[in-house]
Amino acid sequence: MAKTQCVITREITVAKGLFAPGHLGELTQIVPFEMVDEALEETGAVQQRLRKIPARVVVYLLLAAAMFEDCGYLAVWRKLTAALEAIPVAKVTGTALWDARTRLGVRPMRALFDLLRGPATAIRTGGARFKGLLTVAIDGTYLDVPDSPLHRARLDKSTNQYAISGYPQICLATLVACGTRAVLDAAFGPRSSGETVHGKRLMRSLRAGMIVLLDRGFSGNKFLAAVAATEAAFLARVTAARKPPVLNRFDDGSYLSRFGGIEVRIIECEITITTSQGRQTGLYRLATNLLDHHRYPASGLVSLYHERWEVESAYFAIKKSMLSRRVLRSRTWAGIAQEVYALLSAYQILRIAIADATEVTPGVDPDRASFSVALQTARDQVIQASGIIADTTIDLVGAIGRAVLDHLMPARRLRVSPRAVKRPLSRYAYKSLRVDRRTYQATLSIDILLTGLISP
Repeated sequence: MAKTQCVITREITVAKGLFAPGHLGELTQIVPFEMVDEALEETGAVQQRLRKIPARVVVYLLLAAAMFEDCGYLAVWRKLTAALEAIPVAKVTGTALWDARTRLGVRPMRALFDLLRGPATAIRTGGARFKGLLTVAIDGTYLDVPDSPLHRARLDKSTNQYAISGYPQICLATLVACGTRAVLDAAFGPRSSGETVHGKRLMRSLRAGMIVLLDRGFSGNKFLAAVAATEAAFLARVTAARKPPVLNRFDDGSYLSRFGGIEVRIIECEITITTSQGRQTGLYRLATNLLDHHRYPASGLVSLYHERWEVESAYFAIKKSMLSRRVLRSRTWAGIAQEVYALLSAYQILRIAIADATEVTPGVDPDRASFSVALQTARDQVIQASGIIADTTIDLVGAIGRAVLDHLMPARRLRVSPRAVKRPLSRYAYKSLRVDRRTYQATLSIDILLTGLISP
């Protein structure tokens, strides 16, 4: 019996010559050659002579490496060139890639991130705004870096009563748009400086027309005053230990008070969560500089505060989906900064792709889009070198968007999961490890309390 063969041929359009490996698959349409060249030109990083690995190619290599965190840079290079067999591609070594990254430096990656950062969508996205205010959140997290003498000297290690952490860490503070989980700005540095120090560097991106959701760690008087000075509104959780004075009471149960030199409204509430495992009640105190209790009632602000968890979802996507809890690669501080900006840029590019797909599809909330599906599909597009050059008619959805829309997650249900330390420093199982972390369907009730029911 004669054997039959099916031969599939396709045309791959890439940049010419030595620039061919410089792409990000279909995501190149979001971060095109012109954008990368602009970042290089702005920072004076365009090569003086054409090398085997041009500066533009190095930028795309770093972005691709952020999407393939389980691979070394040489393995990432092989993925970028896997579909370019018909094109003469320079043979490189690990040392050549190291030298190219070192020549590039940090500034082009920071400039590229500045070009990409933003809410990633128009105001039509559901949940993006509250009473006309763009809903954003600030929070911090920590990333492990290699345990080298250089990093230990600069960053040190965190400790607790049980042990010393295995790796030095940097603190990353971000400003995230809650509606799309896109990054509006970021700052990072040594963990020892604290998240509020890095968080203050984000004030440059706050403006009137925003409402910033803040956790208790950012509720100090100086930090809230810095936010208020930008003319942005804030909604912050504050500790029960504070004793704000009652200057006036409002009909919605909130009251006027003062933190340092700024007037605030205080909302005290009791939130009860009921699951199949029983009922759990917590007392919360929120502070806001939105003083109009008619336009911004207490019940609406309490419900809005739950959106702060979108920044936690963004960190989960970066640390779990992209990094897979891995330690960052570089053993130099410049290399770490370069890698972090590449990681944030790659994350932002994927969020833009998700926002484009969901925005042109009526009735689809970005919350239902799977970041993991977008990431896996984008990786396939990089290996296949697909969709690098856009057609004359730009498809905002593309292969990545179609994969996301074909695998939408169910509409978000109210869920609760107990907070627990999952990676303790103790040599023994800490008590939080015995907490049942399964999530349950839940019902939520909110009661605004009268003044004075929360005792310090």
